[in-house]
Amino acid sequence: MGRPPLNVKPTLVRLTQSVLDRIEAVAGKNQRAAFIREAVDRELDRREAAQSDTDKPE
Repeated sequence: MGRPPLNVKPTLVRLTQSVLDRIEAVAGKNQRAAFIREAVDRELDRREAAQSDTDKPE
């Protein structure tokens, strides 16, 4: 039995080696994809919240 599908689409992201090293240092070995996915989710939430705040009528 294999693991269930993650329902994700691979996307190429270009990062410098120093950024990759920093990610590995804080997230741990073999945790790069999870770290980037979580960072993108947090930033999307932040920007969507900021956008909805500016869309509200005063």
